Amino acid sequence: MADPSIIILYVESPPVSAGFYTGLLGKAPVEASSTFAMFALESGVMLGLWSRHTVAPAATPAGGGEIAFTVADADAVLDTYTDWRLRGLPIAQAPTKMDFGHTFVALDPDGHRLRVFAAVSP
Repeated sequence: MADPSIIILYVESPPVSAGFYTGLLGKAPVEASSTFAMFALESGVMLGLWSRHTVAPAATPAGGGEIAFTVADADAVLDTYTDWRLRGLPIAQAPTKMDFGHTFVALDPDGHRLRVFAAVSP
């Protein structure tokens, strides 16, 4: 079995979401239309933004999920938190220490959770 290579989020407006992720990721999409946008991430994973109005078969709400961004340490968590707050991202969870490490959660324009964390060393 191959590892997953594409993450697809169903969004209200791919152009709006593509603008958001262009600013967040610091790169333009490799593909963009009125119904879909695709970003090539440094890890090799692709991030797709597909219009919830045109995806087939139709998407149904099945629960929440999140995209997690790993950073080096607690200071990097706080630096990213400060940067994202200055950009106006809604914050769902302020920086906190949890069992797995330091973390916070922000939201994209469609309410998808964006977790930033620094794992606790074993």
